[in-house]
Amino acid sequence: MLDRWTMPLTHRPLEWIAYRLKGRVTPGQVTFGAFLIGISALPLLAWEYYGLALAAILLNRLGDGLDGALARVSHQTSEAGGFLDIGLDFVFYAAAVLGFALANPADNAQAAALLLFAFIGTGTSFLAFAIAAKQQGVERPDFPQKAFYYLEGLTEGTETVMALVIFCLFPAHFPILATVFAAACLITTATRLWGGYWTLRRHEEQP
Repeated sequence: MLDRWTMPLTHRPLEWIAYRLKGRVTPGQVTFGAFLIGISALPLLAWEYYGLALAAILLNRLGDGLDGALARVSHQTSEAGGFLDIGLDFVFYAAAVLGFALANPADNAQAAALLLFAFIGTGTSFLAFAIAAKQQGVERPDFPQKAFYYLEGLTEGTETVMALVIFCLFPAHFPILATVFAAACLITTATRLWGGYWTLRRHEEQP
């Protein structure tokens, strides 16, 4: 929901950094580096080092935006890079939730399981629509810099990062916070399935 406003704000700073990294590292190296930093949040959360985990999460998100900016300024954009980026993103998100479950299984496991269930809904509805939209030639005017067609929803990248930050700042309240966010993700899944279906139907019916 917030990505349409936050993404334009981050575009110029990320491009500024990308120009200074151009020729020094490749977009793929940034993608893998950001993922390795992000996945370190899993053990850090399990060991309840929430401050360090938060730093790893934020650095991962910085790298997630930076790899695309670097690909654009160095003219190395590719479908393969976009696929790797989104695939590792979903692994990272799931790992962060698992970390909270491992930190306090008795209190957090049920809410973490619910949130992972909701993540499957948002992720599959996003990717399934992207595949169909690509095949049908449906354009993405709102997010032209994305490698995949970006189907909007109540919970997008910005909201997910905000949720992870809040989880780290208030870990004792993870069960209720994760449950609320899971409910928002399930709403996103429902609206994406409905909106995606009718978008494709209308496109198929066009002469």
